[in-house]
Amino acid sequence: MVATRYQNPGGGLNAAGRAFYNRQGMHLKPPVTHVTGPKSAARRHSFCARMRGNPGPMERDGKPTRKALALRKWHC
Repeated sequence: MVATRYQNPGGGLNAAGRAFYNRQGMHLKPPVTHVTGPKSAARRHSFCARMRGNPGPMERDGKPTRKALALRKWHC
């Protein structure tokens, strides 16, 4: 579970969250919100395909889940 201070209210991780996980040996980049070239387009398409396939609801108690927020942020 990700600490709330690392979560972006709009979905995904904030810069502090990405820095926290990058210090642990991961390589996280910010979300692709605007496609600027073929590499970012491929990255966005890959994320959307993987994330849509994850099980879980898009809404819970009338509010969007973290999954739904992330998909919305990436314009999936």
